[in-house]
Amino acid sequence: MAKNLFVGSLPFSVTEDAVGQLFAKYGQVQSVNVIKDKYTGKSRGFGFVEMSTEEEAQKAIQGLNNYNLEGRNIIVKEALPKPTYTDGRGSDSRGRRSFGFGGRPQRRY
Repeated sequence: MAKNLFVGSLPFSVTEDAVGQLFAKYGQVQSVNVIKDKYTGKSRGFGFVEMSTEEEAQKAIQGLNNYNLEGRNIIVKEALPKPTYTDGRGSDSRGRRSFGFGGRPQRRY
C-alpha cells in the first residue's frame, strides 16, 4: 500500500523532478507534489511524496530527514491525513455555512 510523506523546508527553487529523483534512491515514487502559491505560482517550501510501500517510505524518512538539499535541511515525515472541516454547526452538503435569517451569523448565548 502506498504511503504519503510530508517534505518540509524545501528550497524554493527545487522542482518536483528533483524531489522525485532524490526519493527514488529509496524506492519507487508514485507521485510528487510541491505545493505552490495559487497567485504567484512560486513554491511554498513544502510538498508531498507518495512512496509505493511502507518499507520504502520508512527508508526515505530515515535517509532524508534532515538531509541538506541546496543549503536547507529538509524535514521528511509521515503525512497526516487530510483534515475534514466540519464543526457540526449548520453546514450544508457543500460545506457552506447556514446563518439563518438575513445571511448573518446568529448570536449564540
